[in-house]
Amino acid sequence: MRALGIDYGERRIGLALSDATGMLASPWKLMPNDANVGAAAKRLAEQVKALHSEDDGLHAVVIGLPRRLDGTANDQTARVKKLAELLTREIPVPITLQDERLTSHEADELLAQREPDWRRRKQHVDAMAAALILQDFLDHQPRP
Repeated sequence: MRALGIDYGERRIGLALSDATGMLASPWKLMPNDANVGAAAKRLAEQVKALHSEDDGLHAVVIGLPRRLDGTANDQTARVKKLAELLTREIPVPITLQDERLTSHEADELLAQREPDWRRRKQHVDAMAAALILQDFLDHQPRP
C-alpha cells in the first residue's frame, strides 16, 4: 500500500511517499505554492494521477490537518479542508486528513541534527513534515 503525504502551506507544499509495503514514509519533494488552493489542488491531482499510474500504484493520500495545540481549528484548517474537497473530485484515491500538530517543529528538530544552518534546513522542513504526517498515518494502519 503506497501512500502520499501532503503538508500544505501557503508558500510551500511538502510531499512524502511511503514504500510499496506502506511501512516507511520518506520525504519526497517540495512544490512552490502561491496561496491559491484551487491551483494547488490541480497540481497535486496531476502528481497523484502520475503516481497512481505507476507500477506500485497509489492507495492513499494523507493531508496534514493543522490545528491549534488545544485541538481547535486555525486559519489554515479551512484551506486544507477546501484542498481535500477539491482533490476528492479530481483523484481516484481516498484522502485522509491527519492531525499535524507540531510536525513542522519536529521536522526542524530532526533536520537540525544533520544541518545546523537554518537557511539550508528551511528548504527541507516541509517535505520532512509531510513524511512525519504520513508515518503517523501508516503507524496507525492495521497490519495483517
